[in-house]
Amino acid sequence: MNELFASLPRLKLVAFLDGCAEAEFLVVADVCDLSKSTLSKAMTTLENAGYLDVVKGYVGRKPRTWLALSPEGRTAYHAHLAALAALTRKGGKPRPNLD
Repeated sequence: MNELFASLPRLKLVAFLDGCAEAEFLVVADVCDLSKSTLSKAMTTLENAGYLDVVKGYVGRKPRTWLALSPEGRTAYHAHLAALAALTRKGGKPRPNLD
């Protein structure tokens, strides 16, 4: 499992972005129910890890920020999900009879 995804805001962010090519910052904040400051912190951590691509630009005169999972981020997230699924399967195995 990947410790970077242990934070609920970071997990929400990558889970949402896994379903789309890219998304605008305010849309992510709204859909993931994250404050701008919480999303900004999560974004910075994942960007520094190389898991998130951040593009800043303008729509008209308004500044905008778009977020996308990097290929490394998508791979790491899918590996994290696989590790969780494997752990879940282990939990479903019957316990040996110790009597």
